[in-house]
Amino acid sequence: MKETVSQSFHIWTLSLLLLLLLQLQLSKSNHIIPGFCVGVYGESECGDLSSSFLSSSSSSSKLLIKGGIVVNAHHQLVADVYIENGIIVSVQPNIKVGDDVRVLDAIGKYVMPGGIDPHTHLGMEFMGTETIDDFFSGQAAALAGGTTMHIDFVIPVDGSLTAGFEVYTEKAKRSCMDYGFHMAITKWDEVVARDMEVMVKEKGINSFKFFLAYKGSLMISDELLLQGFKKCKSLGALAMVHAENGDAVAEGQRRMIDLGITGPEGHALSRPPELEGEATSRAIRLAGFVNTPLYVVHVMSIDAMEEIAKAHKSGQKVVGEPVVSGLVLDDSWLWDNDFSTAAKYVMSPPIRKRGHDKALQAALSTKILQLVGTDHCTFNSTQKALGIDDFRKIPNGVNGIEERMHLIWDTMVESGQISVTDYVRITSTEWYVFTFGCAPLLSL
Repeated sequence: MKETVSQSFHIWTLSLLLLLLLQLQLSKSNHIIPGFCVGVYGESECGDLSSSFLSSSSSSSKLLIKGGIVVNAHHQLVADVYIENGIIVSVQPNIKVGDDVRVLDAIGKYVMPGGIDPHTHLGMEFMGTETIDDFFSGQAAALAGGTTMHIDFVIPVDGSLTAGFEVYTEKAKRSCMDYGFHMAITKWDEVVARDMEVMVKEKGINSFKFFLAYKGSLMISDELLLQGFKKCKSLGALAMVHAENGDAVAEGQRRMIDLGITGPEGHALSRPPELEGEATSRAIRLAGFVNTPLYVVHVMSIDAMEEIAKAHKSGQKVVGEPVVSGLVLDDSWLWDNDFSTAAKYVMSPPIRKRGHDKALQAALSTKILQLVGTDHCTFNSTQKALGIDDFRKIPNGVNGIEERMHLIWDTMVESGQISVTDYVRITSTEWYVFTFGCAPLLSL
């Protein structure tokens, strides 16, 4: 990567980084999604339209996508999209072009921005191992599923933001698509406070995450949380929280072990929704005390969602982010008799009992929750087996970066819970630009 620092820390590519063509048949009785097709790196076969785009993107710098249903976060209309050198120049009906322009027929297809995943962990060292997806394999999966940008979390090295940034800059050299960085705060002193300012003003990072869980490793105290919130406010940066009561979780884990519950089901039993709700409430109240906006990552329970709804009613700015696993799964998988199967679903906060998923879907459709991430943090079966005799040692994390766009469409649009324009807002445009300062070139 030639440029490691920019305001939004992106690698600008000239392929389909601005545009995603959803091959969706318009028949209400038979919506078919053969692939969310993206051509940025390597080869792809996902339908005639995408194949045409892949071949044309390398042979012509001028492209007209003709007659598609162009969708953004507010409107949809039948129009042409004219692109030069990877940049959208014009969106309007019946654009006339010369013979040197490649024309793609998009009639009967949606034309909308590629997805942005706001919550990933690629190449993350965690719980004695490292995620199997690095910045190349994780991004390749993202592109295969229609996501063209993600925002990953820089984990400090021994509390050092600068050292962590350097490590993740090196990891990201394997990137094949756009990305951005959040940064975790795991300790507090004057050096960290100064480094936060450097990250915002010089490195393009404007969001900082505070873990209220993972006692003994990433978890921070309320005192540190307050200091971090104050610094975020002074910098105009966004404070983010992983909201679970880490002290209570540690007690719950000991209780399960004392009862002889060592399998993956013990993970969910040791950190119930009440502990997520409590930590969400506490973080919201402390953010209100400091008067700074708050972003709650991976909202997994009714308990946490209701605290966010209360904050909205009082006028407080709180952004709630569900993740795909919480929207479409329930905790029955954690009780599977096969350890390898059950361990695949271990993440934190845990996937909840049936009913929480439907409630989170409803909250997303009514804008109590605003956007969807994945918390993509993948470990293979060998790594998950580190906790075969003790659920506390199972590396926490699930996949989702490839599946997110498909599953949100199937779960939310096909069911009639959200519109096509809502889909673009939730997966790609309005909230991402507003919340994280992503470049407006990423949306139509």
